[in-house]
Amino acid sequence: MIITIDGPASAGKGTLANSLSKKYGLAYFDTGMVYRAVGLQMVLSGTPFEDVAKAEDFAQKLDFPTMMELAQHKDFRSDVGGKAASVVAAIPGVRSALLKMQQDFAKNPVFANGQKANGAVYDGRDTGTVVCPNADVKLFITASPEVRAERRHKEFLSKGIDKTYAEVLEQIKERDDRDEKRASAPLKPAEDAIIFDTSEYNAEQVLEKVCQIVDSY
Repeated sequence: MIITIDGPASAGKGTLANSLSKKYGLAYFDTGMVYRAVGLQMVLSGTPFEDVAKAEDFAQKLDFPTMMELAQHKDFRSDVGGKAASVVAAIPGVRSALLKMQQDFAKNPVFANGQKANGAVYDGRDTGTVVCPNADVKLFITASPEVRAERRHKEFLSKGIDKTYAEVLEQIKERDDRDEKRASAPLKPAEDAIIFDTSEYNAEQVLEKVCQIVDSY
Protein backbone atom coordinates (compact mmCIF):
# COMPACT_ATOMS: atom_id res chain seq x y z
CA MET A 1 0.00 0.00 0.00
CA ILE A 2 1.18 3.51 -0.84
CA ILE A 3 -0.26 6.44 1.15
CA THR A 4 0.58 10.04 0.27
CA ILE A 5 0.13 12.94 2.67
CA ASP A 6 0.55 16.43 1.25
CA GLY A 7 -0.10 19.83 2.74
CA PRO A 8 1.48 23.07 3.98
CA ALA A 9 4.06 23.44 6.75
CA SER A 10 2.99 22.53 10.30
CA ALA A 11 -0.32 21.03 9.25
CA GLY A 12 0.56 17.79 11.03
CA LYS A 13 1.74 15.72 8.07
CA GLY A 14 4.88 14.38 9.71
CA THR A 15 3.20 13.31 12.94
CA LEU A 16 0.40 11.63 11.00
CA ALA A 17 2.75 9.92 8.52
CA ASN A 18 4.92 8.55 11.31
CA SER A 19 1.89 7.22 13.19
CA LEU A 20 0.41 5.60 10.07
CA SER A 21 3.71 3.95 9.19
CA LYS A 22 3.87 2.34 12.64
CA LYS A 23 0.21 1.29 12.69
CA TYR A 24 0.22 -0.34 9.26
CA GLY A 25 3.85 -1.48 9.16
CA LEU A 26 4.80 0.76 6.24
CA ALA A 27 8.08 2.52 5.46
CA TYR A 28 8.09 6.29 6.02
CA PHE A 29 9.53 8.70 3.46
CA ASP A 30 9.68 12.35 4.44
CA THR A 31 10.26 13.89 1.01
CA GLY A 32 11.05 17.23 2.61
CA MET A 33 14.34 15.71 3.73
CA VAL A 34 15.73 15.66 0.20
CA TYR A 35 15.03 19.36 -0.23
CA ARG A 36 16.35 20.18 3.24
CA ALA A 37 19.53 18.28 2.35
CA VAL A 38 20.08 20.29 -0.82
CA GLY A 39 19.13 23.56 0.88
CA LEU A 40 21.46 22.92 3.81
CA GLN A 41 24.31 22.10 1.45
CA MET A 42 23.77 25.51 -0.14
CA VAL A 43 23.84 27.18 3.29
CA LEU A 44 26.87 25.29 4.61
CA SER A 45 28.87 25.90 1.43
CA GLY A 46 28.04 29.60 1.47
CA THR A 47 26.42 29.34 -1.96
CA PRO A 48 23.78 32.00 -2.70
CA PHE A 49 20.33 30.61 -3.49
CA GLU A 50 20.48 32.47 -6.81
CA ASP A 51 23.11 29.98 -7.97
CA VAL A 52 20.65 27.61 -9.65
CA ALA A 53 23.38 25.56 -11.33
CA LYS A 54 25.02 24.74 -7.98
CA ALA A 55 21.67 23.80 -6.42
CA GLU A 56 20.98 21.45 -9.32
CA ASP A 57 24.47 19.96 -8.96
CA PHE A 58 23.89 19.25 -5.25
CA ALA A 59 20.54 17.65 -6.10
CA GLN A 60 21.97 15.44 -8.86
CA LYS A 61 24.71 14.14 -6.55
CA LEU A 62 22.57 13.62 -3.45
CA ASP A 63 22.36 10.04 -2.15
CA PHE A 64 20.74 8.54 0.95
CA PRO A 65 23.95 8.30 3.05
CA THR A 66 24.69 11.99 2.41
CA MET A 67 21.10 12.95 3.24
CA MET A 68 21.17 11.01 6.52
CA GLU A 69 24.49 12.60 7.47
CA LEU A 70 23.13 16.09 6.81
CA ALA A 71 20.03 15.21 8.85
CA GLN A 72 22.23 15.18 11.97
CA HIS A 73 23.12 18.86 11.54
CA LYS A 74 21.51 21.26 14.02
CA ASP A 75 19.99 23.38 11.24
CA PHE A 76 18.50 20.50 9.26
CA ARG A 77 15.15 20.73 11.09
CA SER A 78 15.41 24.38 12.10
CA ASP A 79 13.73 27.30 10.37
CA VAL A 80 17.05 27.82 8.56
CA GLY A 81 16.73 24.40 6.97
CA GLY A 82 13.03 24.88 6.33
CA LYS A 83 13.50 28.16 4.49
CA ALA A 84 16.41 26.76 2.48
CA ALA A 85 14.33 23.71 1.52
CA SER A 86 11.43 25.87 0.38
CA VAL A 87 13.69 28.04 -1.79
CA VAL A 88 15.52 25.21 -3.56
CA ALA A 89 12.27 23.26 -3.97
CA ALA A 90 11.06 26.02 -6.27
CA ILE A 91 13.90 25.30 -8.72
CA PRO A 92 12.58 22.99 -11.51
CA GLY A 93 15.98 21.39 -12.08
CA VAL A 94 16.29 20.47 -8.39
CA ARG A 95 12.81 18.92 -8.32
CA SER A 96 13.54 16.95 -11.47
CA ALA A 97 16.84 15.60 -10.11
CA LEU A 98 15.27 14.48 -6.84
CA LEU A 99 12.07 13.03 -8.30
CA LYS A 100 13.58 9.70 -9.38
CA MET A 101 14.97 9.04 -5.89
CA GLN A 102 11.52 9.56 -4.42
CA GLN A 103 9.70 7.46 -7.02
CA ASP A 104 12.18 4.59 -6.79
CA PHE A 105 11.43 4.28 -3.08
CA ALA A 106 7.80 3.37 -3.84
CA LYS A 107 9.00 0.51 -6.04
CA ASN A 108 11.26 -0.89 -3.34
CA PRO A 109 10.24 0.54 0.06
CA VAL A 110 12.51 -0.29 2.98
CA PHE A 111 12.63 0.61 6.65
CA ALA A 112 15.50 2.62 8.13
CA ASN A 113 17.30 -0.62 8.98
CA GLY A 114 17.16 -1.77 5.36
CA GLN A 115 14.43 -4.34 5.90
CA LYS A 116 11.93 -4.63 3.04
CA ALA A 117 8.49 -3.08 3.66
CA ASN A 118 5.12 -3.88 2.09
CA GLY A 119 4.43 -0.27 1.25
CA ALA A 120 5.19 3.30 2.21
CA VAL A 121 3.73 6.48 3.62
CA TYR A 122 4.93 9.62 1.85
CA ASP A 123 4.97 13.00 3.59
CA GLY A 124 5.47 16.04 1.36
CA ARG A 125 3.90 18.65 -0.84
CA ASP A 126 3.55 16.98 -4.25
CA THR A 127 3.60 13.27 -3.39
CA GLY A 128 0.02 12.67 -4.51
CA THR A 129 0.23 14.84 -7.62
CA VAL A 130 3.77 14.14 -8.91
CA VAL A 131 5.75 11.56 -6.95
CA CYS A 132 3.09 8.85 -6.55
CA PRO A 133 0.07 9.80 -8.69
CA ASN A 134 -1.17 6.19 -8.51
CA ALA A 135 -1.06 5.94 -4.72
CA ASP A 136 -3.73 3.83 -3.03
CA VAL A 137 -4.73 6.59 -0.59
CA LYS A 138 -4.09 10.31 -1.10
CA LEU A 139 -4.55 12.78 1.73
CA PHE A 140 -4.17 16.56 1.79
CA ILE A 141 -3.74 17.76 5.37
CA THR A 142 -4.15 21.44 6.09
CA ALA A 143 -4.97 23.96 8.84
CA SER A 144 -5.29 27.72 9.09
CA PRO A 145 -2.02 29.72 9.03
CA GLU A 146 -2.74 30.95 12.55
CA VAL A 147 -3.16 27.45 13.96
CA ARG A 148 -0.05 26.21 12.15
CA ALA A 149 1.97 29.16 13.41
CA GLU A 150 0.81 28.47 16.97
CA ARG A 151 1.91 24.84 16.67
CA ARG A 152 5.31 25.79 15.26
CA HIS A 153 5.76 28.53 17.89
CA LYS A 154 5.14 26.03 20.73
CA GLU A 155 7.63 23.67 19.12
CA PHE A 156 10.26 26.41 18.99
CA LEU A 157 9.63 27.38 22.63
CA SER A 158 10.01 23.75 23.73
CA LYS A 159 13.41 23.69 22.04
CA GLY A 160 14.50 27.00 23.53
CA ILE A 161 14.37 28.82 20.19
CA ASP A 162 13.66 32.53 20.62
CA LYS A 163 10.95 33.34 18.08
CA THR A 164 7.81 35.43 18.52
CA TYR A 165 4.44 34.16 17.33
CA ALA A 166 4.27 37.06 14.87
CA GLU A 167 7.62 36.08 13.33
CA VAL A 168 6.55 32.45 12.97
CA LEU A 169 3.23 33.42 11.40
CA GLU A 170 4.97 35.64 8.87
CA GLN A 171 7.37 32.82 7.96
CA ILE A 172 4.44 30.40 7.56
CA LYS A 173 2.64 32.79 5.21
CA GLU A 174 5.81 33.46 3.19
CA ARG A 175 6.42 29.73 2.77
CA ASP A 176 2.81 29.12 1.77
CA ASP A 177 3.13 31.80 -0.86
CA ARG A 178 6.34 30.28 -2.29
CA ASP A 179 4.90 26.78 -2.28
CA GLU A 180 1.63 27.76 -3.93
CA LYS A 181 3.14 30.01 -6.59
CA ARG A 182 6.19 28.00 -7.69
CA ALA A 183 6.11 27.15 -11.37
CA SER A 184 7.07 23.51 -10.87
CA ALA A 185 4.59 21.33 -8.91
CA PRO A 186 2.83 24.05 -6.89
CA LEU A 187 1.28 23.02 -3.59
CA LYS A 188 -2.25 21.78 -4.24
CA PRO A 189 -4.29 18.66 -3.49
CA ALA A 190 -4.50 15.88 -6.06
CA GLU A 191 -7.87 15.75 -7.79
CA ASP A 192 -8.69 12.49 -6.01
CA ALA A 193 -7.18 13.45 -2.64
CA ILE A 194 -9.20 13.52 0.57
CA ILE A 195 -8.83 17.00 2.08
CA PHE A 196 -8.73 17.14 5.88
CA ASP A 197 -8.51 20.38 7.90
CA THR A 198 -6.82 19.62 11.22
CA SER A 199 -7.36 23.05 12.79
CA GLU A 200 -9.88 21.77 15.34
CA TYR A 201 -8.28 18.37 16.04
CA ASN A 202 -5.34 17.08 18.05
CA ALA A 203 -2.91 14.47 16.70
CA GLU A 204 -4.78 11.52 18.24
CA GLN A 205 -8.10 12.64 16.76
CA VAL A 206 -6.55 13.17 13.33
CA LEU A 207 -5.00 9.68 13.40
CA GLU A 208 -8.31 8.09 14.39
CA LYS A 209 -10.23 9.75 11.58
CA VAL A 210 -7.57 9.04 8.96
CA CYS A 211 -7.35 5.37 9.98
CA GLN A 212 -11.07 5.09 9.32
CA ILE A 213 -10.40 6.37 5.81
CA VAL A 214 -7.45 4.03 5.20
CA ASP A 215 -9.34 1.01 6.56
CA SER A 216 -12.17 1.68 4.12
CA TYR A 217 -9.86 1.10 1.12
